[in-house]
Amino acid sequence: MKRTVALLLMAALMVGVFAGCSNSDAEPSKSAAEYPYPELVGSTLNVYNWGDYIDPDVIGIFEKETGIKVVYDTFDFNESMYTKVKNSNAAYDVVIPSDYMIKRMIDEDMLAKIDMSKLENYSKIGDNYKSREYDPNNEYSVAYMWGTLGILYNTTMVDEPVDSWGVYWSGKYDNNAFLMDSVRDTIGMTLKYLGYSLNSTSKEELDAAEKKLAEAASKTLGFTGDDVKDKMIAGEAAIAMIYSGDAVTCMDPEEGNPDLAYAIPKEGTNLWFDAMCILKDAPNYDAAVKFIDFMCRTDIAAKNRDYINYSTPQTEVYESLDDEIKNDPAQYPPQEVMDKSEVFVDLGESVSYYDHIWTKIING
Repeated sequence: MKRTVALLLMAALMVGVFAGCSNSDAEPSKSAAEYPYPELVGSTLNVYNWGDYIDPDVIGIFEKETGIKVVYDTFDFNESMYTKVKNSNAAYDVVIPSDYMIKRMIDEDMLAKIDMSKLENYSKIGDNYKSREYDPNNEYSVAYMWGTLGILYNTTMVDEPVDSWGVYWSGKYDNNAFLMDSVRDTIGMTLKYLGYSLNSTSKEELDAAEKKLAEAASKTLGFTGDDVKDKMIAGEAAIAMIYSGDAVTCMDPEEGNPDLAYAIPKEGTNLWFDAMCILKDAPNYDAAVKFIDFMCRTDIAAKNRDYINYSTPQTEVYESLDDEIKNDPAQYPPQEVMDKSEVFVDLGESVSYYDHIWTKIING
């Protein structure tokens, strides 16, 4: 990914595709009969995805190939996506949540079943990314990307091995570290550091995590989202919580900062899966199915992987990667790291206690 070009392109699109507006206001250049799905030409598809999580060219390719207009909007975290979808009149078709949020949305009857027989490219998604706990019968989701949560650190400011979440409490990086503005990730890493499951629902364990996290929060530079990439590339902090693909982007020797390195703590971390879903009340279900199938196509899945640097579940794309990428522990961790990792699960009613803790942490 060429970050400079990407940022200029993002800016140019700010009033268009990434601001929740159509990427193309022009009418289809061909007659409807010349498109693969004539009945969908001129329709509008509303997509809600994480920020910086798609190659911008992909939207234009889909529109050109299908004659379907795309309105593309972004979110920072699962909880903000869920709140908007649940409590507003926003009419999205395709959403891309993470594992535990998919389970919650299924349980709350927010997602539509996907007719997998209409997905020509579904067979290219690896079996390891199907029949996961959050969607055991492969009815509601199609894997998009996966990765880990870890620590990005600046080697010019850190002169010791970064192998533990404990760096946040060592005292060496007070007022020189970023925490993540994410309730599950940040409380989860604190639970792992204390030796607990990041899916704990024990009030005693959560109270201990709250007390411990409050110590780190009082000495943090701030809580970050997508902006963490620019901040760490610019050398604004010694350490930061970050998702693996964003770390790879930051470490790019040409467009990032070569002084940065990524570590997955020895206590373990979150192994996460993001997947494409269709909302139950999607205004354009048929176009949503076509879009998901398009995103699984090898050339498109490769463009997205190359642009955002996250790990792909698409088998043909993975097989085509250079060995250097396949052997990069930031992108494809060794089995011993995977064995220590946990996948978030839906917490049910216990989520309210997490939210209670988070509100106190954020508000100091």
